[in-house]
Formats: sequence, C-alpha cells, structure tokens
Amino acid sequence: MTQKAIVWSKENCPYCLQAKALLTQKGIKFEERNISKDWTRDQLLESVPTARTLPQIFLDDKYVGGFTELRKHLLQG
Repeated sequence: MTQKAIVWSKENCPYCLQAKALLTQKGIKFEERNISKDWTRDQLLESVPTARTLPQIFLDDKYVGGFTELRKHLLQG
C-alpha cells in the first residue's frame, strides 16, 4: 500500500524542509499546503485546531504531529 501525506508548512521553516526531505527519502508522496502561498492559517486551524507550530503532518489521513513525531512514527514502523 502506498502511503501519502499532507504537510502543512510555511516558507523558511527548517522543520518543514526536514519533514519533506524525510518523506521524499522514504518514498512517501505528499501534498504540501503552504500557508505562505496558497493556503491560509485559518484553513490550517480548521484542519488542526491545536496547531501552534509548523509543520503539521497527516499520514494516510491520520494526524501525526510535527517533524519530531513524523520521524519517530517512521522509525517505529
């Protein structure tokens, strides 16, 4: 089964870049939702009401969290 991800991000965000690089390295296709460009902070908060930092990541439609949580999730499994 091919995994897919959604990455809420913004410009000049080192953790966003690391998350996208990790997903690419693992061969996981992702949709980037950049709140500096085509998406808004309000749209992010509709999706993740508790978001205070970026990135915010969903993997196969399940909320994972930020970069640290993504890395931990992928290493475990």
